[in-house]
Amino acid sequence: MILNSKKPKIGLVLSGGGARGFAHLGAIKAFEEYGLKFDFVSGTSAGSLVGAFYASGMKFEDMLNIARKIDEKDIRTSKLVFVPSKTDGIEKVITDNLGDINIEDLKIPFTATAVDLKSTDEICLTKGNLAKAVAASCCVPAIFQPVEHNNRLLCDGGLRNTMPADIPKIFGCDYVVAIDVNKSRLYGTDSTKLVDVVMCSVRILMESNVFKGYEYSDIVLRPETKRFKSTKTEGWLDMIEEGYREAINNMPAILRLFQRSALNVFKKKKLQLKFEKPVIE
Repeated sequence: MILNSKKPKIGLVLSGGGARGFAHLGAIKAFEEYGLKFDFVSGTSAGSLVGAFYASGMKFEDMLNIARKIDEKDIRTSKLVFVPSKTDGIEKVITDNLGDINIEDLKIPFTATAVDLKSTDEICLTKGNLAKAVAASCCVPAIFQPVEHNNRLLCDGGLRNTMPADIPKIFGCDYVVAIDVNKSRLYGTDSTKLVDVVMCSVRILMESNVFKGYEYSDIVLRPETKRFKSTKTEGWLDMIEEGYREAINNMPAILRLFQRSALNVFKKKKLQLKFEKPVIE
């Protein structure tokens, strides 16, 4: 009897983290150098933006060139407290570099996580306009205007699932490699300004739900990004270096995961979701 020795299906999960999402690029650079290819990509907020490019088949150097051209002022156009920016700038980053395409057009299956303000449900976007999906996932409350999409009012997926490691397993992945670029997300504020209070509240929410991502991940990379601000792109090249270093340091474990056979997969227990299942769209 010949046993099936095919490689398992492995998903890549990219967390939210604002500007700290540049660290995702460094990890992708390391994966590329080792010839690692993932079967599924799931991202929240900044992770959905990077994930969309990765799922398109784009290489690290091309992503780096795009990153060089991104101007913070083109993304967040309003600095006024009561005037959130539109997400047009986020959508433009996608359409200018990948075209006006749908999620289904990507080379690797991809999902972006968002939250519907009407129902309060976590929404897993698996089809439809890619730019809209990414913009919705990146839509931080009070910073950006909610995105109207499919009769929903969508905002940052980090409110419900900042590192969506459960999603690849729902879609049949055997193992998950996740990247948490915002491990130092929880810090307070002594400011009473509305934006500062709102952002601190969002950080508390994200800290409370990230443990779900750790629960469903087989390996979690945690780049050291504490010295960088999630709201500023300053030091973005250093963030990429931190992501690269963390991936290289954990490469032996990642390679072992990729080298496991189907026999190991068969021995794993069937996925039992311990948390509320998201709405799949």
